[in-house]
Amino acid sequence: MRFPTIGLQPARAVWYSCWMRLFPRNLGKGLLAFAFLLIAVGLHAAPPPGVLDASHASVRAVIAVQNNVTAQWMRQREVLGTAVGLDTAGKPALMVYIDRDASNAGEVIRNLPRNVSGVGVQVELTDKFRAMAGKPSSGVSHTAIQTPPIQLGTSGGWQKDLANGYCCGGTLGSLIQIGSAQYILSNYHVFESDTVAGGNNTTAQTGDPIVQPGLIDVNCSASSTQTVATLVKKSSLPNNNVDCSIAQVVSGQVDATGKILEIGTISKTTVGASLRQAVKKSGRTTGLTRSSISGLNATISVTYDNECAGGTAFTKTFTGQIVVANKGSKFLNSGDSGSLMVEDAATNPHAVGLLFAGSSTDAIANPIGDVLSFLGATMVGQ
Repeated sequence: MRFPTIGLQPARAVWYSCWMRLFPRNLGKGLLAFAFLLIAVGLHAAPPPGVLDASHASVRAVIAVQNNVTAQWMRQREVLGTAVGLDTAGKPALMVYIDRDASNAGEVIRNLPRNVSGVGVQVELTDKFRAMAGKPSSGVSHTAIQTPPIQLGTSGGWQKDLANGYCCGGTLGSLIQIGSAQYILSNYHVFESDTVAGGNNTTAQTGDPIVQPGLIDVNCSASSTQTVATLVKKSSLPNNNVDCSIAQVVSGQVDATGKILEIGTISKTTVGASLRQAVKKSGRTTGLTRSSISGLNATISVTYDNECAGGTAFTKTFTGQIVVANKGSKFLNSGDSGSLMVEDAATNPHAVGLLFAGSSTDAIANPIGDVLSFLGATMVGQ
């Protein structure tokens, strides 16, 4: 998600969502006294040890049930999405994400079945999923201006991302290649979601500067940033199943090997997601963080705002998404939108997904293969 700050008043930074511009201004009121509720465990046999990806028979069984019930269940506004996850016994189960701020969340949970066709149903209460952008947790600064050529996993965004008394930004995630040219990969809601004149009397256009760091880290002053790339509008949203945007690199401004802060170079090949898979990311707000994949094939409803600190523009339901454990927003927080999620390997890790949304319990990523296919791109790596 992106993260806004009040123009000329950096001490009054406000959590912002485009969501996910990633998380909302208020990440949930927490009106219910409990954080999550388990409805049931699966009735099928435990899968053999090893990778539980979408090709595993027990995962496919849950997907079959998920496909049958998700559309009906999500007609209830309290149901934010579903995914293939794991129950407390480590068996694949159908996860159902319920809006914890809904007044009748308890009733909705009670009305859900304990299992469907032998597949266990497990409920998780969460705040709404939104697009995200926040201080790094390590000694490496992900918000400071860098000496070119810059590494990625750093603060950045559209140079004109200021409106309604706020300025916004997110993460310059990784380097990709289309044809012979290199581009910075981030999210649509970080680079190009300003589509109405609104509070800043301008909209994002191809050729606009993409800067490092983002306006949110320089007191909203564009003169304190450096242009590292130029926007190439792809308009992935609202009509497609990925939240991505690209900017063509300005010669000499970005490390041509695609190095990411605290991760280094990555592999030029990618890998699919699997349950329990260890992953990491480098982002503007939380820096280098680690977690594990908790859900596959997720259908998730995400709220998006137009322009910085603008009103809700649309709500988008994504399918086939990756869910990552994000307890207390420690893996992904506002300002981390656009971060590349990679496997937790010491050298040349493979890309897994493009992070774009989340809540205080779960982060959401587009499968990286879907993003690259949409863009006609490949990863820059070794």
